[in-house]
Amino acid sequence: MIEDALGIATGTLVASLGLFLLKSAGVVTGGTAGLSLLISYATPVPFGVLFFAVNAPFFALALWKKGWIFTLKTALSVALVSGLSSVHVAALGVSHLSPVYAVVVGNVLAGLGVIVLFRHGASLGGFNIVALIAQERLGWRAGYVQMGFDVAVVLAAFAVVPAWLVLLSAGGAVVINLMIALNHRPGRYAGVPRWL
Repeated sequence: MIEDALGIATGTLVASLGLFLLKSAGVVTGGTAGLSLLISYATPVPFGVLFFAVNAPFFALALWKKGWIFTLKTALSVALVSGLSSVHVAALGVSHLSPVYAVVVGNVLAGLGVIVLFRHGASLGGFNIVALIAQERLGWRAGYVQMGFDVAVVLAAFAVVPAWLVLLSAGGAVVINLMIALNHRPGRYAGVPRWL
């Protein structure tokens, strides 16, 4: 329980910092985080509020397919990322951020956070839930399933974000999903007896 608490705290802190970098540079990523970023650029609603609202409907799917524990951990993770997004804004006075740096580092941090959360039986909600279910039930790699959803979000960004930032964001979405696909798959990081 203590390891899960520390894992969820670490995963949400790292992922929220990555999302902060993306938001600061005005770029997007995939998933419900990317969808929340897009809506935040087009409306005055803060990212944290949107992130929780966009993810809320997926909690029912998580409860149905993954159970109470996963759903509670995921809801907590989404709430923490939503709250931490305001903390980063207040604590880090970023006046200028290179979009290239934000896309690379932001997506790497967000990907690391997601992998940590997956390992502790949680997710960042939304499309992560669908991707995990597809991996468990159908054997499809979560990162590749997530990438399919992310392509749709990045294409939608053309309506809100300048085209060159969308293309840059598409590269970032590939980075995060390759990280997840290569690092979160069945059999990897399974426990090994101490005597081996």
